[in-house]
Amino acid sequence: MRKLKSVSVFFPAYNEEENIAKTVKDAFQVLKKIADRFELIVVDDGSTDHTATIVKQLQKKIPQLKLIRHKKNRGYGGAVKTGLSRASYPWIVYTDSDGQFDFAEIKNFLPLASSADLILGYRIKRTDSLYRRFLQKILWLADLILFGLNVKDVDCGFKMIKKEVVKTIWPLTTESAITETELVVRAKRAGFKIAQVGVHHHARLEGEQTGGKLKIIAKAAWEGIKLWWQLIVERFKPR
Repeated sequence: MRKLKSVSVFFPAYNEEENIAKTVKDAFQVLKKIADRFELIVVDDGSTDHTATIVKQLQKKIPQLKLIRHKKNRGYGGAVKTGLSRASYPWIVYTDSDGQFDFAEIKNFLPLASSADLILGYRIKRTDSLYRRFLQKILWLADLILFGLNVKDVDCGFKMIKKEVVKTIWPLTTESAITETELVVRAKRAGFKIAQVGVHHHARLEGEQTGGKLKIIAKAAWEGIKLWWQLIVERFKPR
């Protein structure tokens, strides 16, 4: 199995007290085998439960574990932005903290690391509700129409990215469910190579999914339109 010299792994987390310990422990066991150096980061996005307390307890046994806390909930896009900006190592991996992905499948990303700058997971078979799958199809169509972006599953929460990509395209201007679209669109426009790999999707066992709420969808839609216009302005702006 290919190994990495160093990698940063982060988990966006909001009220994940029932899932975060297993997610972190599982990733830790895998990272010991595939990386010479690594850091684990939990981005606690203003949780109101015991997520942060559990992470602090885990830090006693996992010295590579770091906790970053948002005072207020900023949403998934905000947590992703914080994780990307605070990661230290040349490769960055992030995945959801609710156990919907098996971190051991990172082994399928590693062979692509020599030829790609971003490696995007896509869900082989979604276990989400019909409503959530419908939203994913709408997002795919919107990304294709507005940005010319045709990837299988842009909002799949399992990605591996070079730190160089983040430095080049920073700052990201959105902070919503559309932030992952902005990340990939800007990377593509900057000339970075993108690869895709299938990952298995598991149903959330505990806690509540929030990504399908109308307020969150509306914010992402509005930010998507603003991003579309911003990218047009940037394209024609004198250099």
